[in-house]
Amino acid sequence: MKKVPLGKTGYQVAPVAYAGIVSMNEQQADSDRYVSQAVEAGVNYFDVAPSYGNAELILGKSLRPYRKDVYLACKTTNRKAVDAEKDFYKSLKRLHTDWFDVYQLHSLTTPEDVETAFGPGGAMDMVVKFRRQGLVRKVGFSAHSERAALEALKRYDFDTVMFPVNWMLHKGQGIGSALVELKREKGFGLLGIKSIVERAWLSDQERRQSIWPKSWCKPLDKEDGNARLAAMRYALHLGVDILVPPGNWECQSFMLSHYEQAFLASYAPEDEKMLNARYEAVKDHPFFDKDTGDLPAR
Repeated sequence: MKKVPLGKTGYQVAPVAYAGIVSMNEQQADSDRYVSQAVEAGVNYFDVAPSYGNAELILGKSLRPYRKDVYLACKTTNRKAVDAEKDFYKSLKRLHTDWFDVYQLHSLTTPEDVETAFGPGGAMDMVVKFRRQGLVRKVGFSAHSERAALEALKRYDFDTVMFPVNWMLHKGQGIGSALVELKREKGFGLLGIKSIVERAWLSDQERRQSIWPKSWCKPLDKEDGNARLAAMRYALHLGVDILVPPGNWECQSFMLSHYEQAFLASYAPEDEKMLNARYEAVKDHPFFDKDTGDLPAR
């Protein structure tokens, strides 16, 4: 798998990352197989978080044979340093590592999230300290609110940003436009999540009965490979460096099998026509609000 630069990090990474939630609630042997197949395909960037249930414990064991050959990213949802530090050390232990190649503030959503994380005793104090000590190599964040993302980028020169760069959200609400423009100025690595998602789940029952119960939103159907490829190309066309699949092996394996078709072909008029038709079908079911980053009320 051809490697691409992850912004200004200096990391050369596969264009598809491994989403740690893929390993959540899986049998250890299955996770081991998923990770092995991903590494054999060329994947060298793995992302996980304490909030992904037991994913750290399972993925940590699966990654042990490969740790020195891959980039490992982790996160914390805690906004205070004292709580974030507890997360950090637990994650190191569960993932059988001595450092993180990228460490991120996770799911910045509200103005209060940003204020607390950057305020006195905030989580950024911990992240900066551990970067000086070498426990953290690069610093990033994930967000669903573009407003929160842009505010965070005013306060620190982040190396990476993980954000939903998605055809449906961009067409409908312009979500991602300002962030992509700022990437051109600042050069941070942009990891695109939810690129092949099409809408919010209509109900918890729909989610539970699907083949993607771990996915926060509904992906495009697996039978609709052309739409998925168009969606991947859309995100890349906007300026994403690498794609992070929805958290299930079906989507992960699709991206691994089809990345060349997405990366080697430019976003084309036929892709645009296809996604425009899709947008008309699902526009009443967006999967989050532009300003709040919250799921819309059903």
